[in-house]
Parts: sequence; structure tokens; C-alpha cells
Amino acid sequence: MHPKKPIVTRRKFLGTTALATVGTSLLGARAFGNPALFSQKGPNSNILGVQMGVITYSFRSMPDQSAEATLQYILDCGINAIELMGDPAERFAGKPESSIDRRAYYQLRSAQREGTLTPDQTKEFARIKEEVAAYNATVATWRAQVSMDKFMELRKMYNDAGVQIYAFKPNAFGQDNTDQEIAYGFEAAKALGASHVTLEHPSDDIHTQKLGSMAAKHNIFVAYHGHEQQTPTFWDTALAQSDHNSLNLDLGHFVAAGNEAPLDIITQKHEHIKSMHLKDRRTPEHGKGNVSWGTGDTPIKAALQLIRVKNYGFPVTIELEYDIPEGSNAVAEVKKCLDFARRVLES
Repeated sequence: MHPKKPIVTRRKFLGTTALATVGTSLLGARAFGNPALFSQKGPNSNILGVQMGVITYSFRSMPDQSAEATLQYILDCGINAIELMGDPAERFAGKPESSIDRRAYYQLRSAQREGTLTPDQTKEFARIKEEVAAYNATVATWRAQVSMDKFMELRKMYNDAGVQIYAFKPNAFGQDNTDQEIAYGFEAAKALGASHVTLEHPSDDIHTQKLGSMAAKHNIFVAYHGHEQQTPTFWDTALAQSDHNSLNLDLGHFVAAGNEAPLDIITQKHEHIKSMHLKDRRTPEHGKGNVSWGTGDTPIKAALQLIRVKNYGFPVTIELEYDIPEGSNAVAEVKKCLDFARRVLES
């Protein structure tokens, strides 16, 4: 076993690099298919022109959720490009602390989405949601006043380690968020160097129209994520509303939703895909399970080879959602996913 590298500190990187000053939000998703844009001293998860990344949500089970520790997890996986969740970045920038059990909240939210909440869980979820609402009001006030300096500092820390942030996913773009929070989210993403923000599709045409219009003013893209509600036409209204609306396709969920010919969504929508989540899920006929890569029904090999052959250029984001085996951890499992991708792309 290789010795573990020390966690990167905020003060470790003081030099100026070209990547720290280039606005990748102006380059678009295709820039991430070009390995020349990345630091040669850090990790390299660009495999034959396919930029493999990871959403930092994948590390939610790790004990330290700071921006510095998250960076170390990314480096330990050998990955050089990420979709950054809001919490590590916003905590780095000074967001008020919360006592909410986020892991319980996300588990209950998933159970609600799947229709499996028990009566006791329903009561607990309602209680936690009240706490979340009160905390979100505090955060909204903080977002209205915060400087972008800390986001630029975080970007530099990551860039200097050889890691680029191609997408940012703060909880700032919902119907309950203020226009000021939405504008903050776009500006924070740009300060981090992201080409787009990601969020769950709100299933509200008025809201996607609003987000697309605001994104155009801030010169950044909005990429909508979907779960099992994804269909080949799921994003069509949003795409027609604004050329700054786009896709954060999730191929695993797309398969679990029962859509046939899942590769077609890639070929048909590739110009609008800013990044694509990848996981292995089973079809409804096989129980929809979220399983280790290579054991489900998601055509991972065919999808990655298609992206390589067609040179589509958008990043492919590893999202770890299957159960972590006993004795392993999230970093080891993300690394297994990356190794699987490397094998199929190089075969």
C-alpha cells in the first residue's frame, strides 16, 4: 500500500499558474476533453480524450468534509476534474455552521423519492425539513454579503494541485431561493472556474425559463440533472427556452427509468450535455439496483467508447451510489470506478 499523502492546506500553494487565471467558464465543456489544459504535475484522469471526473457527493461517507480533505480524496483517486458540491466550498468561504444531520436528510429524501418512507420516517423528515428551512434563511443572508475572494482562493488551491472544477452544485437554484442567491450561485461557480452549475430539474417550466435567462446574464450554463423521471424529451422545454439551459445527464438513472436505447440520448443531445453522471444501475425488469460497475445494465463500456470515438468532449462524472463493501471506503470505490473506465476505454 502506498503511503497516504498529507492533506493539502490552504497556504501550501502560493505560486501563480496559468490555469488559476484562465476562466474555464468561457471555454465550455469541450475544454475538458483537452489534457493540455491540465497541470502535468497532478493527477490525470483524462483517458484517450475522455475526461473522467467525480462529483464530490461521492465522498459523503468520509469523516472529514472540509474542502482540504475533499481535495485529498480527489488526489488519492487520481482524478483531475470535478463537479464540486456546495458544502465544502461554502464552508471554506465561511458559511454558517449547521447542526442538521445531512446524511439522515439525504437518506430520508431518497426514501421519499422512492416512495418507501415509513410513518415514523415521515415525521422525522418533516422535523428535519423545518430545521433545514430555518438554516436556509440564515444562509441566504450570508450569501447576500459574502465576497468571492474565498471561492477564488479555493479554486487556486485545487488548480495548483492539478484539479479543475468544471461544475458547481450549491443548493442555491431552487424555487425557494431568492434571486440574489441564484445570482450568488452563478458568480461563485465562475469564481471557482466552472463552466456550468448543476441542479435537480425543478419540473417547473417557469423556473427553468428564469434560470436560463439569469444564466445568460452571468455568462454561465445551467445543467439540469434527472433521476428516474428522465426521458428522451425530458429537457426539451428547458433547451428551447434558453441556449444557456443544458443537460447534466445521468445515464444510470436513465437506464433504471426503463428507457430503451440509452446511447441514443447521448448522440441526440450531445451538443447540450455539459457533463454526464455515470453509475451502474439495473433496468426495472432487474430491480433497478445501484450496483458496482460492470455488474448492472448501464452500457458503461459502450457509452465511454462512444464519447471517445465521437470526441464529444464533455466530462464524465463518477457518482458513487452503490453500497460500499465492508472494509472499503469511498475513495477506494471511486478509484475502482476510474480503473474500470480506464480498462474499457483502453481496450
